[in-house]
Amino acid sequence: MTLSATDYAFVQKLLVERAAIRIGPEQQYLVRSRLEPIAKQTGLPSLQALVEQLRREPYGALHLQVVEAMTTNETSFFRDVHPFAALKNVVLPEIIARKGHVQTLRVWSAACSTGQEPYSLAMLFAETPALARWDVRITATDFARGPLEKAQRGCYNALEVGRGLPARMLATHFERAGTAFQVRAQVRSMIEWQQLNLAGRWPMMPIFDIVFMRNVLIYFEPASNQSILANVRAVVHPQSYLFLGSTENMLGLNVGFESSTVGKTMLYRPTTRKA
Repeated sequence: MTLSATDYAFVQKLLVERAAIRIGPEQQYLVRSRLEPIAKQTGLPSLQALVEQLRREPYGALHLQVVEAMTTNETSFFRDVHPFAALKNVVLPEIIARKGHVQTLRVWSAACSTGQEPYSLAMLFAETPALARWDVRITATDFARGPLEKAQRGCYNALEVGRGLPARMLATHFERAGTAFQVRAQVRSMIEWQQLNLAGRWPMMPIFDIVFMRNVLIYFEPASNQSILANVRAVVHPQSYLFLGSTENMLGLNVGFESSTVGKTMLYRPTTRKA
């Protein structure tokens, strides 16, 4: 099943308007692989029929299902390793020393997908003795409901825990759940889950000390990135840290952050004045 140029343009426009996600003309294969199952589940004979139905109906559950299907949910525990090393060896010691008796830590894992990133953060914090008496809270958000529901359950199969998770951490922070592995309650209790469209209106959020927004901005238009990062700037502490993906940067964006390098990781911190 393939889409005509007109139908493909409709899908492109839907994604940009509802989630600020951009797909190029060369990504027909991706659209087919993500949307053909929806057409079949809905009882429609083709992708063309799916698009026709989307056109006929006001924005609703089917449109949302299509947009969610097109979001990328590729992730793993301790993905890329280096950002977590920078967090453990540089960022956390600095925050702990600076805060002194104010023993609170607020962290945001944006676009958390199926939860491996926030659980990686929670395990790292749980294994940091200096944080033992701290009030540590992780806010984990994602646009798609399905991955977020899986993340909340904290239950992963053998293949999933085998991607990036050290065996020692598996033994310490997981328990068997049939043939799968579930994150222990102590780690799960550190995380609050919330559905959030980064390109839409944001709810009230706490002031964060650390933000992980990795491998997200590459899917958005530059104007959306400008808006998203400006919103991030408004919800972070003046001495906070922002982690982006290794292929992402803020070139050409005036959003009130400056960069520094720690090992193989680029970190971003608020400038003294907001942009």
